[in-house]
Amino acid sequence: MNFKLNKPELLPFKKEEKVIKQSPSNIALIKYWGKKGNQIPANPSLSFTLSKSYTETEIIYYPKKDKGISIEFLFEGEKNEQFEQKIIIYLEKIIEFFPFLNKLRLKINSKNSFPHSTGIASSASSMSALALCLCEIEKKHYGTLQNKEDFLQKASFIARLGSGSAARSVFPYAATWGEFVENPASADEYASPLLFELHPVFKNYRDAILIVSNKTKKVSSTAGHALMPKHPFAKARFKQAKNNLKLLLSALKTGNQDTFIEIVENEALTLHALMMSSNPGYILMEPGTLQIIEKIRQYRQKTGIKLCFTLDAGPNVHLLYSINDSDKVEKFIGKELSAYCENNLWIKDEIKANT
Repeated sequence: MNFKLNKPELLPFKKEEKVIKQSPSNIALIKYWGKKGNQIPANPSLSFTLSKSYTETEIIYYPKKDKGISIEFLFEGEKNEQFEQKIIIYLEKIIEFFPFLNKLRLKINSKNSFPHSTGIASSASSMSALALCLCEIEKKHYGTLQNKEDFLQKASFIARLGSGSAARSVFPYAATWGEFVENPASADEYASPLLFELHPVFKNYRDAILIVSNKTKKVSSTAGHALMPKHPFAKARFKQAKNNLKLLLSALKTGNQDTFIEIVENEALTLHALMMSSNPGYILMEPGTLQIIEKIRQYRQKTGIKLCFTLDAGPNVHLLYSINDSDKVEKFIGKELSAYCENNLWIKDEIKANT
């Protein structure tokens, strides 16, 4: 698909208008760690799309005579110059795909459904929401992207250029990003929905996000990705990721929860093992992270309930479980796990269904 406009010289903007889009965060089950080129993943990844942890972005836009990017950015009603500069750099990066940005003044209002200080990585939700808004402007004024599949594919492509994981957030249920043999439609430039219907057992999954720490990470994900090209285990990791993806796809199709648990927890621990074995090595898990992991495993062994954990590139724990076990699991969280969370804070989320 050609993501550039056919007639970019047309500027059908006459008055102030606005678009509003919501996009959720996602939690990677198969992690991508390491990049090449322009936001291209070193290995394919797969994530569950969340529902309650989302960013809502509104863009008010109107024509202007002078050329160049012109924006005002507000986060949760307040001007944020740091974010504004990041958005300007991002818009300049993607202007070849939206040349009309040169002729518009944008007022961008962004807000999260979750507290900003809860340690949830919001780049996926924020960049995908912004990308969806820009695609909506193109669709509205140029008559392109009328097909839903084309719309989401371009939104995923544009979101990826701001945040790699954001490419997956535009799709419901689950999405993959990165080229792999089992899906001929897969690509490094944008994410794709699953080729098959997600098994019903996973469609009703819940994700309890246990906030062990909301402090800024000591090492950013960008810096972590940059250490992978010289990582001594890089080749083995990329091979492992592809094999784990194949196994996880089979589990998601057949409803095999035992394989799901094995692969998802292996991926989470591998991610942090890669950080610890980098040069320089670093540790993002906290003592509370390890305590929670141990208690989850003990609870699963004791009760037989098929819950499991995964981790983002930080200390917080995502606890995945079926809605059928939600009463028992959430009592377990309150009784055993919340004590290891900062201010006993945890967020109840779920897999985003199709809309």
